[in-house]
Amino acid sequence: MVEDLVVAVVAAASAGAVYLMAAARVVKQYERGVVLRLGRLRSDIRAPGLTLILPGVDRLRKVNMQIVTMPVPAQEGITRDNVTVRVDAVVYFKVVDPAEAVIQVEDYRFAVSQMAQTSLRSIIGKSDLDDLLSNREKLNQGLELMLDSPAVGWGVHIDRVEIKDVSLPETMKRSMSRQAEAERERRARVINADAELLASKKLAEAAATMSEQPSALQLRLLQTIVAVAAEKNSTLVLPFPVELLRFLERAQGGTAPPATGTPRTEAEQAEASGRAGRVEEPPARVPIDDDTPPEALDTPGIPGPQALESPESGPGEASIGHA
Repeated sequence: MVEDLVVAVVAAASAGAVYLMAAARVVKQYERGVVLRLGRLRSDIRAPGLTLILPGVDRLRKVNMQIVTMPVPAQEGITRDNVTVRVDAVVYFKVVDPAEAVIQVEDYRFAVSQMAQTSLRSIIGKSDLDDLLSNREKLNQGLELMLDSPAVGWGVHIDRVEIKDVSLPETMKRSMSRQAEAERERRARVINADAELLASKKLAEAAATMSEQPSALQLRLLQTIVAVAAEKNSTLVLPFPVELLRFLERAQGGTAPPATGTPRTEAEQAEASGRAGRVEEPPARVPIDDDTPPEALDTPGIPGPQALESPESGPGEASIGHA
């Protein structure tokens, strides 16, 4: 009798252990348990820890409550300004209602993935290329709203959507690079023009100041010579302004240069004045008699006695004429 009782207790304990092992379930901290009893949803959601179900009657579905990072495959589309691009994105979402995620949709991960691809193609067709490249925050918000609207009924909350990369054709990349280069060239020309304008104004002010003090121009010339001579140059180019020449001419009391543009030197002016004051004298008459030697008659520029004799002239007379 006692042996039968011991055997029954051991059998009951073994059956209880087997039942406990079959009914016990462990739910992790980041999971929630959804129980379906005979196919019907139980209202109580099993919390993390050890939980028991009826073996053969209940079925426990564990739902991950962590934020899921899902990459969206690159989608090719045509933007509103007729540019072909390939855009890929990433979606961050999590389950907020485990019962709805199990009941309302067969596989909420696959559903979110397909909806993200469709929404991404739709947002490409509604946007311009400049918006895809520079205004991504607005596109991310629009894409998040497009995904979050149907996902609310699935017990899923879309936490964030980010566009990762926008792939452009090579021809479009070259066109954009040329456009950027032209834009920078335009800015450089505008900056140079502004600099020239400011420099011209400052130079005009400097010229007005120097015109009031003529010695300032000479000081500026000396500064230029010092700046040039500071380098190791074998040739020194010295600018000599015409205004300085006129200033020196007025200081010396000289006359204006001739029309030919070549100024006369002092020697040339003295020679010209000497020629103007000298008067040509006619050759002197030389008296001729019988005692006059022939050498006296050979005066330079005066013909000799042979050329001066004439048949009409008498002895002792001579007339000076052309030979």
